[in-house]
Amino acid sequence: MASVTITPKGQVTIPKEIRDYLHLDTGSKVDFVIDENGTVKLIPLTVPIHSLSGILHRPGMKSVTLEEMETAIREGASDWS
Repeated sequence: MASVTITPKGQVTIPKEIRDYLHLDTGSKVDFVIDENGTVKLIPLTVPIHSLSGILHRPGMKSVTLEEMETAIREGASDWS
């Protein structure tokens, strides 16, 4: 188990073994959660981009090209002008 010291500003350094295990790097975001037993958990908020592939797909949904996406963005932006 890794132990750390809290600085006067309330900061801690996450030990390297924990950072490596959670795949945390400079700029990574984390969340602190207190569960029903009072245990504090550190939850990494960084999600690898490859794990997001396909999350917006719905059955029967037609795939679109990059050009179609750019056209839709342009048209949507022109509505704000």
